[in-house]
Amino acid sequence: MRNPSLIVAVAMAFTMLAPTLAAADSYGAIAYSPATRADGWSHSYATRAEAERRALRECSSRARDCRVAIWFKNACGALAVGQNGGWGSGWGNDRRRAELEAIGVCNQYTGGCSIVRWACSGAR
Repeated sequence: MRNPSLIVAVAMAFTMLAPTLAAADSYGAIAYSPATRADGWSHSYATRAEAERRALRECSSRARDCRVAIWFKNACGALAVGQNGGWGSGWGNDRRRAELEAIGVCNQYTGGCSIVRWACSGAR
């Protein structure tokens, strides 16, 4: 004989876990033009390629030398720009970590670095 309480408990557990199991990856990217300091960004795309294309399209509408500075999956990315065209990017599990990473990378190449763009993919 089946235990109705056990069946109900298993069904409830599955219902609660189903959204977690079905959650899809979410991608974002930041593009940057060192010559003009233009940038573009994206978040919440299904693939890395889509996220990069969107960021490049946003940036390329204002500059010709745009490149993907950072891409991220289920995370955040940031872009820091400093003096004399120096820049750096970074990613992290939250905005603060991404910004700290970007500032750290930027400071390796130049001084006076500050965040000019950040984005997070998914719910952050």
